[in-house]
Amino acid sequence: MKIKTKGAKKVFDHSGSSFDSFLQEEGIRDEVEAVAIKRVLAWQLEQAMNEQQKTKQAMARELHTSRSQLDRLLDPRNVSVSLDTMARAAKALGKSLVIRITDVNTGRTRRRASKLSRAS
Repeated sequence: MKIKTKGAKKVFDHSGSSFDSFLQEEGIRDEVEAVAIKRVLAWQLEQAMNEQQKTKQAMARELHTSRSQLDRLLDPRNVSVSLDTMARAAKALGKSLVIRITDVNTGRTRRRASKLSRAS
Protein backbone atom coordinates (compact mmCIF):
# COMPACT_ATOMS: atom_id res chain seq x y z
CA MET A 1 0.00 0.00 0.00
CA LYS A 2 1.30 3.43 -0.94
CA ILE A 3 0.54 6.63 0.91
CA LYS A 4 0.34 9.74 -1.21
CA THR A 5 0.23 13.13 0.37
CA LYS A 6 -2.10 15.70 -1.11
CA GLY A 7 -1.63 18.96 0.75
CA ALA A 8 -1.97 18.16 4.47
CA LYS A 9 -4.27 15.21 3.78
CA LYS A 10 -2.95 11.65 3.38
CA VAL A 11 -4.47 9.67 0.51
CA PHE A 12 -4.17 5.88 0.68
CA ASP A 13 -3.61 3.91 -2.49
CA HIS A 14 -5.39 0.63 -1.77
CA SER A 15 -4.69 -0.94 -5.16
CA GLY A 16 -3.67 -4.54 -4.74
CA SER A 17 -4.90 -4.79 -1.17
CA SER A 18 -7.85 -6.88 -0.03
CA PHE A 19 -11.17 -5.41 1.01
CA ASP A 20 -10.60 -6.78 4.52
CA SER A 21 -7.28 -4.96 4.80
CA PHE A 22 -8.92 -1.77 3.52
CA LEU A 23 -11.61 -2.03 6.23
CA GLN A 24 -8.93 -2.77 8.83
CA GLU A 25 -6.87 0.26 7.79
CA GLU A 26 -9.96 2.46 7.95
CA GLY A 27 -10.67 1.10 11.45
CA ILE A 28 -14.17 -0.09 10.57
CA ARG A 29 -13.77 -3.82 9.91
CA ASP A 30 -15.40 -5.03 13.16
CA GLU A 31 -18.35 -2.69 12.72
CA VAL A 32 -18.87 -3.68 9.08
CA GLU A 33 -18.70 -7.39 9.95
CA ALA A 34 -21.23 -6.97 12.78
CA VAL A 35 -23.67 -5.21 10.46
CA ALA A 36 -23.17 -7.85 7.75
CA ILE A 37 -23.84 -10.69 10.19
CA LYS A 38 -26.94 -8.96 11.54
CA ARG A 39 -28.24 -8.35 8.00
CA VAL A 40 -27.95 -12.05 7.21
CA LEU A 41 -29.63 -13.09 10.47
CA ALA A 42 -32.48 -10.60 10.02
CA TRP A 43 -32.96 -11.74 6.41
CA GLN A 44 -33.04 -15.41 7.45
CA LEU A 45 -35.63 -14.71 10.16
CA GLU A 46 -37.82 -12.75 7.74
CA GLN A 47 -37.53 -15.51 5.12
CA ALA A 48 -38.65 -18.11 7.67
CA MET A 49 -41.53 -15.89 8.75
CA ASN A 50 -42.62 -15.48 5.12
CA GLU A 51 -42.37 -19.23 4.44
CA GLN A 52 -44.53 -19.94 7.49
CA GLN A 53 -46.85 -17.02 6.70
CA LYS A 54 -46.24 -15.68 10.20
CA THR A 55 -47.02 -12.00 10.70
CA LYS A 56 -44.88 -9.69 12.78
CA GLN A 57 -47.75 -9.36 15.23
CA ALA A 58 -48.03 -13.16 15.62
CA MET A 59 -44.25 -13.50 15.96
CA ALA A 60 -44.10 -10.77 18.63
CA ARG A 61 -46.93 -12.46 20.53
CA GLU A 62 -45.10 -15.80 20.42
CA LEU A 63 -41.90 -14.17 21.70
CA HIS A 64 -43.85 -12.37 24.47
CA THR A 65 -42.58 -9.02 23.25
CA SER A 66 -43.85 -5.91 21.51
CA ARG A 67 -44.07 -5.36 17.79
CA SER A 68 -41.56 -2.49 18.07
CA GLN A 69 -39.10 -4.83 19.83
CA LEU A 70 -39.53 -7.34 16.99
CA ASP A 71 -38.91 -4.54 14.47
CA ARG A 72 -35.57 -3.84 16.23
CA LEU A 73 -34.74 -7.54 16.02
CA LEU A 74 -35.47 -7.56 12.28
CA ASP A 75 -33.69 -4.23 11.64
CA PRO A 76 -30.47 -5.16 9.80
CA ARG A 77 -28.68 -2.06 11.11
CA ASN A 78 -29.44 -2.73 14.79
CA VAL A 79 -26.52 -4.85 16.00
CA SER A 80 -27.36 -4.56 19.70
CA VAL A 81 -29.74 -7.53 19.76
CA SER A 82 -28.72 -10.23 22.24
CA LEU A 83 -27.91 -13.79 21.25
CA ASP A 84 -30.67 -14.96 23.58
CA THR A 85 -33.22 -12.91 21.66
CA MET A 86 -31.94 -14.24 18.34
CA ALA A 87 -32.07 -17.82 19.65
CA ARG A 88 -35.64 -17.36 20.93
CA ALA A 89 -36.75 -15.93 17.58
CA ALA A 90 -35.13 -18.82 15.71
CA LYS A 91 -36.80 -21.34 18.03
CA ALA A 92 -40.20 -19.70 17.52
CA LEU A 93 -39.74 -20.43 13.81
CA GLY A 94 -38.65 -24.03 14.37
CA LYS A 95 -35.00 -23.14 13.72
CA SER A 96 -31.84 -22.99 15.80
CA LEU A 97 -29.13 -20.35 15.97
CA VAL A 98 -25.66 -21.76 15.25
CA ILE A 99 -22.56 -19.83 16.32
CA ARG A 100 -19.02 -20.79 15.28
CA ILE A 101 -15.61 -19.51 16.27
CA THR A 102 -13.11 -19.64 13.40
CA ASP A 103 -9.49 -18.73 12.85
CA VAL A 104 -9.24 -15.16 11.57
CA ASN A 105 -6.56 -15.95 8.99
CA THR A 106 -7.87 -19.18 7.49
CA GLY A 107 -11.58 -19.16 8.24
CA ARG A 108 -11.27 -22.75 9.54
CA THR A 109 -13.51 -23.78 12.40
CA ARG A 110 -11.55 -24.32 15.61
CA ARG A 111 -14.22 -26.21 17.51
CA ARG A 112 -17.39 -27.99 16.61
CA ALA A 113 -20.31 -25.69 15.97
CA SER A 114 -22.52 -25.30 18.98
CA LYS A 115 -26.23 -24.68 18.79
CA LEU A 116 -27.86 -22.09 20.97
CA SER A 117 -31.39 -22.75 21.92
CA ARG A 118 -33.32 -21.78 24.94
CA ALA A 119 -34.79 -24.52 27.05
CA SER A 120 -38.55 -24.42 27.18
